Amino acid sequence: MIPQQQWNSVVSGQSPRSPSSQPFISVSVTDPAKMGNGVQSYISYKVITKTNFSDYQGPEKIVIRRYNDFVWLRERLFDKYKGIFIPPLPEKSTVEKFRFSAEFIEMRRQALDTFVNRIASHHELQKSDDLRVFLQADELSMEMARSQEIGIFKKKPAELMQIFKDVQSKVTDVVLGKEKPVEESSPEYEKMKHYIFELEEHLAEAQKHAYRLVKRHKELGQSLSDFGKAVKLLGDCEDNALGKVFSELGAKSEMLSIKMQKEAHHLLMNFEEPLKDYVRAVQSIKATIAERGNAFKQQCELTETMKLKEIDLNKYRLIRSIKQAEAEHEYEMLQAESEEATRRFEMIVRIMNDEMVRFQEQKTLDMGLAIHEFAKGQARLANGIADAWRSLLPKLEACSSQTPNHQ
Repeated sequence: MIPQQQWNSVVSGQSPRSPSSQPFISVSVTDPAKMGNGVQSYISYKVITKTNFSDYQGPEKIVIRRYNDFVWLRERLFDKYKGIFIPPLPEKSTVEKFRFSAEFIEMRRQALDTFVNRIASHHELQKSDDLRVFLQADELSMEMARSQEIGIFKKKPAELMQIFKDVQSKVTDVVLGKEKPVEESSPEYEKMKHYIFELEEHLAEAQKHAYRLVKRHKELGQSLSDFGKAVKLLGDCEDNALGKVFSELGAKSEMLSIKMQKEAHHLLMNFEEPLKDYVRAVQSIKATIAERGNAFKQQCELTETMKLKEIDLNKYRLIRSIKQAEAEHEYEMLQAESEEATRRFEMIVRIMNDEMVRFQEQKTLDMGLAIHEFAKGQARLANGIADAWRSLLPKLEACSSQTPNHQ
């Protein structure tokens, strides 16, 4: 398991011990606790913020947050910061037996910690008033902020996730040619879109096989444990050197079972989960691509409407109609709206270009760390297994040499 401080440092690029002269903000999501009973139960988290930002209440603030609060923050940012790749949230499990398991809760905590630190480390998102509210407001104020939202923000988390699945499905249909809306077709845009969809496919495939590796480690660990118990019972039936060897073989098997289970957990948290996180990140980028598509479509529609209005205006000018003044006013308003739509679209394009560079750099860092942890864990496990069996070999050889020769 990567130490929490090391993980936060990698994710945020900031150290909680940064000099006071340098602006910094570091967040830790800790101490998950089950609250309530039955269907109303949920997990709360302690969110600890350390910062020297002048608009924050102090150098350290501790608040209690639940999953819905993280959803509120993400949707607020997605609505306000067009073109920026808003970090993804982990899925919300609806299966009761998994929802409150220790392993699931720890995976959720780590994912939420990564989510909020990515926001806090982003040069634009870290200035957000919504982030400041999320990190500073007391629980009652946070609940009121959630309940007072309108439109999309009054929807439940499950409905919000469905909205974004619909957005992703929509942009997928566009790419696959199932729909033929107005869509930009610049080479740079096509290249980016192709890369994102291909990356999602390959990441999902890698994550699927990482899941199988974790499962195999768990199953092998359980098999070693069962084998160890059986061999120790077999050793109990013998009262000679063979019995001792069986007992030692069983003990080694049980010890290796523990190593295997620990490595399975390490593999899950530090390899499979980062891969899964990047699958979600790419899906978030697809939602931003859909927003860009909407902005482009609006720009094109306004341009076409202006052409029609211009024809009408020229007609009124030619016949000196009394409607000329009204038509000129409508045309000017439409022109201003069209120019604003163009500026908005161009801003999204510019921001997305910067975001792609940032995404690639972060992905290289995170995937490099995940692969390093994977290789290090496998090497550690292989050495432990080899050492365990190697230490047993002299005793097995000694036992074999004492076996009577019946030839």
